[in-house]
Amino acid sequence: MTQQIRLVVLDMAGTTVADGGLVEQAFSKAAERLGVEPGSVDHAEKLQYVRDTMGESKITVFRALFGDEKKAQLANTYFEQAYGELVDGGKIAPLPGAVEAIERLRSEGRTVVLTTGFARTTQDAILTALGWHDLVDLTLCPADAGRGRPYPDMVLAALLRTGAVDGVRQIAVAGDTAYDVLSGVRSGAGLVAGVLTGAHDEPALKEAGATHVLASVAQLPDTIAAFESTTSSATP
Repeated sequence: MTQQIRLVVLDMAGTTVADGGLVEQAFSKAAERLGVEPGSVDHAEKLQYVRDTMGESKITVFRALFGDEKKAQLANTYFEQAYGELVDGGKIAPLPGAVEAIERLRSEGRTVVLTTGFARTTQDAILTALGWHDLVDLTLCPADAGRGRPYPDMVLAALLRTGAVDGVRQIAVAGDTAYDVLSGVRSGAGLVAGVLTGAHDEPALKEAGATHVLASVAQLPDTIAAFESTTSSATP
């Protein structure tokens, strides 16, 4: 029997959305407001941590960087404000082929969910800027699910909220970071694709457990079709 993929869970920034390094820019602005001097060793170390943890829930990142909860929440607020201003300034766009891939997946009867490590305010700003509120079936941020990546919560929340599948093996997950891949692997998804348009390279994605590594999300519909064909031919 063919292993059908009925639910596709996609990351946003770096996977379906090109943000041109806005995460780093927004972080730098937020950090400066908290007294982290641009060009300092402290700034460089914190910025490197942000790069290394791309894909993880931003509030989790700020807790690790700034220690106490109050300062982390403040950093998150400043980050959201800075990122929102950059998005409103038009410095964001769909990655090539992303919209077409999503539209094809939905036309094939698959449910598509967009997830992010950003807070809901930031996610909505991106969706509004791109006109994507009606592009997919559901959007989720860490607060909607309980925990952000690398935990599987958002993938499993997508399963529960959409009711699109009978089991986790009917889920495909795609993202540009090791955290995206880990969340897919931990959810039990049948197909977990890393894409090379964002933060992490092929070795990092494979080490995290990616079943497939793609040049871009534009390849995902064909990859899913080939995966279904392979599982069908492999089944007696």
